[in-house]
Amino acid sequence: MIGVIHLPPLPGSPRFTGSMIQVLEAARRDAEVLAAAGFDGVLVENFGDAPFVRGRVAAETVAALAVCAEHARRHSGLALGVNVLRNDGLSALAIAAASGACFVRVNVFVGARVTDQGIIETDAAELMRARRAMGLESTVAVVTDVSVKHSSALADIRIDDEAVEAVERGLADGVIVSGGRTGEAASRDAVLAVRAACRAPVWMGSGVTAETLAEWLTVASGVIVGSDLRANGQAGGPIDRERAERFVQAR
Repeated sequence: MIGVIHLPPLPGSPRFTGSMIQVLEAARRDAEVLAAAGFDGVLVENFGDAPFVRGRVAAETVAALAVCAEHARRHSGLALGVNVLRNDGLSALAIAAASGACFVRVNVFVGARVTDQGIIETDAAELMRARRAMGLESTVAVVTDVSVKHSSALADIRIDDEAVEAVERGLADGVIVSGGRTGEAASRDAVLAVRAACRAPVWMGSGVTAETLAEWLTVASGVIVGSDLRANGQAGGPIDRERAERFVQAR
């Protein structure tokens, strides 16, 4: 079970408040809450940086995320993941190398998607060669979304076929299945189709709640949860301690 830390706006983003101290305090608090509740890992992402950059993020974003990621790992003691929105896998790998993360999440890994940032194309070849060049192939897993939320496919491809492409040709270590939007549950049929098609762990990436956790764990290898840990089940903002504890207890 991976709890998501939705970082406040970082330096350079439109809503940054001007205080990295406050950003780090928020990251530390959420990391400690997740650890105390009994989560297995944390996923740090620049959720507050909307509108998101389509390609490579700015240097100040990478620097701030690296500091926040290491802060979260040190204060939680949990396995750490990094997601650089909207789809900067190369920066995520660099942050993982600097912060001690053990996995990165990549939203678009094979093919191309139409998103609110425009058309996002991926380059799995560049990413996986960079991982090899940095010596991270045995320490940092690449986990990728398939039919990622907030997007539509450019080509008519089934989600299970995309998962097979991601694992067999992109060499992803695992795949993530989500609903259509943040906080929206995935289709059970889609999860089962992906699980049957590809030889890799399949994680749930959105829409899992304390009420549905036990059911999803019968079909998925793991879950990534963000929205349900927050007040009113809304993404963004600090993690609610009681909701985090209730989620773990539902396992």
